[in-house]
Order: sequence, then structure tokens, then C-alpha cells
Amino acid sequence: MPHWLQLMLDSLGPLLWAGLKFTIPLTLLSFAFGLALGLLVAITRLFAPGPLVAVARFYVWIFRGTPLLVQLFVIFYGLPSMGILLDAFPAALIGFTLNIGAYSSEIIRAVIASVPRGQWEASYSIGMSWGQAMRRTILPQAGRTAVPPLSNTFISLVKDTSLAAAITVPELFQTAQRIVATTYEPLILYILAALIYLAMSSVLSALQVRLEKRFARYGGFLEARA
Repeated sequence: MPHWLQLMLDSLGPLLWAGLKFTIPLTLLSFAFGLALGLLVAITRLFAPGPLVAVARFYVWIFRGTPLLVQLFVIFYGLPSMGILLDAFPAALIGFTLNIGAYSSEIIRAVIASVPRGQWEASYSIGMSWGQAMRRTILPQAGRTAVPPLSNTFISLVKDTSLAAAITVPELFQTAQRIVATTYEPLILYILAALIYLAMSSVLSALQVRLEKRFARYGGFLEARA
């Protein structure tokens, strides 16, 4: 068996384990918390009083206008100078959550704003409160529109988690770096890591297509009923 193939086979297990133990949990938790934060920020920007809108806009401006890697460094390496010490994984989780929250808030804000005003009026006309209208009428319609851009954000996040290696999170890419340090075979290991990321992204892209088709059928069903 060729040396490069044997090295790939020997390294595949540790890389996959690092992905299961750190990359996937970091991705899922960051996206879930970021999506919740993004919804809160989007609603704040659309419906809150002026001072809260200004705070939300400032947050989005900061986290969309600065590199994610710099944000991770500020949280992990910068905050200790203020007496705030965080382990690598929580620091990465906070950084990715804040970043995803900023980007997803703009997506959610746009899709909520795109729902016709008549949907609000129809909800109010049958006695719904603002919260009921948002939960039962507006968010379901906005959600279908938000699926493609949010899916793309999630797929990008899977790849962006490799940046957590820079703050010592032992995820997939840093595990590859550690193996490189002992084998001195960077090309083979980094290609293997890239192939694993490519496989994950391809699976997620296929799932995204299926999800979009399902929501398209659901939307057509609702239009037919209407």
C-alpha cells in the first residue's frame, strides 16, 4: 500500500472523531444559539423603540464588519486581560454565536419585512394579538423564504469552525495540524481534512435542496387552499 494512502487511512479515524466530538457540536450549538439571537435582534430592529434599535444596529455593524478570526482572538486572548477567562470551546461557541447572530438577523429581518402587510391586518381582524400573529402567521411564511439563505449560512459555519483551531479548540482541522507536526506530511493531511469538509458540505447541500423542495411544495399547497 502506498505510504500516502496508509497515512490517510491511519489519520482518518482521529480526524473523524475530532469532527464528531468538537466540529459538529460546535456547529450545531453555534447555529442554534445564533439563530435565536438573530431572531431577537431582527425583531428588535423591526419593532423595538429607537434606543434598542440603535443598540441592535451597532451589534450587527460590529460583528458583520470585523473578521471572525479577530473576534475569536478578542474573546479568547483579549478578555483575559480584563479578568475574564474562558476555555477554548466556550470562547469559540460565544464567538461563532455572536457572529452567526449578526448575519442571521439580517436574513430574518429581511424575510419578516417581506411578508405583505395584509397578513398582519388579516391576523388582527380575526382577533390575534401581535405575538399570535407573529407566531402563527408571519414567522411560518417568513421561514419558508429564509430556508435557502440560512442553509447557506449553516454550511458556511461548518467550514468556518476550522478557525477555532487558532484558539486551540481540538476540532478537525487542529487535529490535522497535530498529526502534521508528528508526520511532517502537511499536503496529505490537509487534503484529507479538506475532503472531510467537502463531504460534510456536500451532504448538507443535498439536504438543503430536499428541504427547499419540501417547503416549495408546502407553499404551493397553501396557495392552492387559498
